[in-house]
Amino acid sequence: MPSVHQRCAFTGATTATLVLLAAGLPAVATAADAPDLSRFYGQKIKWSACKGYEMPKDMQCGKVTVPLDYAKPGDGTLDLALARYRATGKSRGSVLLNFGGPGGAGIPQLAVGGEDFMGLTNGYDVVTFDPRGVGQSSPVSCGEGADEGDTTTDDGDPQDSLDALRKAADECARHSGPVLRHIGTVNASRDMDVMRQALGDKKLNYLGFSYGTRLGAVYAAQFPKKTGRLVLDGVDTLTESLAEQGLVGAAGQQTALEDFLTWCTKDLTCPFGQDPRSARTQVVQLIDSLDADPVPADFGQEFSGQDLVGAISQALYSRQMWPTLEQALNSLLQDGDTRWLVQLSGGAAFPGTTVGARPVGKPAVAARPDSEPATTTRPDSASATTTRKDDELTVTASPDGGLVDPVDVPIDNLPAALMAINCADDPDRPSADQVTKEIDRLRAEYAQVSPVFGEYRLTQVLMCYGRPKGTDYIRDEVRDVGTPEMLLVGTRGDPATPYRWTVETAERLGSSAVVLDNKGDGHTGYASSKCVHQKVDDFLLYGSLPDDGSSCGPPDSGD
Repeated sequence: MPSVHQRCAFTGATTATLVLLAAGLPAVATAADAPDLSRFYGQKIKWSACKGYEMPKDMQCGKVTVPLDYAKPGDGTLDLALARYRATGKSRGSVLLNFGGPGGAGIPQLAVGGEDFMGLTNGYDVVTFDPRGVGQSSPVSCGEGADEGDTTTDDGDPQDSLDALRKAADECARHSGPVLRHIGTVNASRDMDVMRQALGDKKLNYLGFSYGTRLGAVYAAQFPKKTGRLVLDGVDTLTESLAEQGLVGAAGQQTALEDFLTWCTKDLTCPFGQDPRSARTQVVQLIDSLDADPVPADFGQEFSGQDLVGAISQALYSRQMWPTLEQALNSLLQDGDTRWLVQLSGGAAFPGTTVGARPVGKPAVAARPDSEPATTTRPDSASATTTRKDDELTVTASPDGGLVDPVDVPIDNLPAALMAINCADDPDRPSADQVTKEIDRLRAEYAQVSPVFGEYRLTQVLMCYGRPKGTDYIRDEVRDVGTPEMLLVGTRGDPATPYRWTVETAERLGSSAVVLDNKGDGHTGYASSKCVHQKVDDFLLYGSLPDDGSSCGPPDSGD
């Protein structure tokens, strides 16, 4: 699952500079290859009421400014959006949250699911952010109609698919601006260290879900001396390629779908009847039918079979969302209404929306009220946004890569950012010859693992074709981190991040990694297991760690 940015240029001289900054002393670049970042590390956040659709009144918003390129901090900046709930008692600092994705915006997630984290306000300001390229923070986009191009792997000449994939990559680059070249986890981790200093924390206390565990692991490798209490829930792989992850994800989602259909067919209102085997066949037939003849969706788009697959994949991350998925499928089959399914998929009908965008089991926040303009894209400038309203294209300046208004976040930002970050984090790029030779084998392999999710996940993997090679830092350098002990939570029935990834990542991170075995279902454990929730809070608030290898029982076991 897992930057265009060059391999970590974080030399010893840079580290020395940050040590001086942390001590409150003036920082001076000590070598030609150690840029002066002191102006970024000297910030203070100005908090105010959050703007946007149905934002909680007790949540505050702010921003930090970071360099577009850490190697050339004078070449432009980006503003990153933050939000927080204040500590209810005496604060010992902040705990920073990342909800996953990649491409998931933190601020709407905290607005919708903030009650899950109120226990942490007993000791912390609970803070989240929109990473670079995501949400309000210079959001990337692939433009209007990005989901309309045929990038499926099903039929025809492989060269046609390759041409479509390269065209799609070019469109994403054209609409996203310079931030696309500097997106990815290596830079997002460095952004988090700027946030840490701006929040006034000597060390980063952090809770990351799904992709957020990759981000937390990279931070621990880059800034081991600045790592405080770190929790990784729904642990990502640091070693497997996107192609390998795609197979794992397809298999996990197929199992989760079959579990959902077994549950659904016990209900007389299940849209597929009361026979689980027949229901599995009907789902495949429905997907094929929608791929052949898509139905209308909001904003003038069409809703295809692969869009349905994307919506189902999101809803399967949590059993709490199964009733919503059943209702959404009934709305589609009975009334041709796709709105529930589009919202489940994150608000955009677009291939590749998957991998843990809503780890806490909450529905997505609507991207905008129905009365707002439907699309927003960014031109080839870090300091401008492009909006379309009433068929007129308008470019609006936003000095120094400023924040985008919530209602102007591109409707395709989640899937566009997911692809951009995953591709930036993965160094493997198959050549055209390799794709042509391997496509039939890959298609068969993915279809065998999952007749429902196989094509969808394979298409997602191939979407990196035509993009620059990603970083090898994560696979090569994130290992044996010299940090204080950290807590890794793995859930046995997780359809997106299998438990073995928790074990493998713990071994890779070294002796500081402590594993908690959650014997439940669903993607991540914090919101679904009271046991996991309590152990995570106890560690973050009081430093109390469970024994390595200890477990939490299924949700109904009382353990």
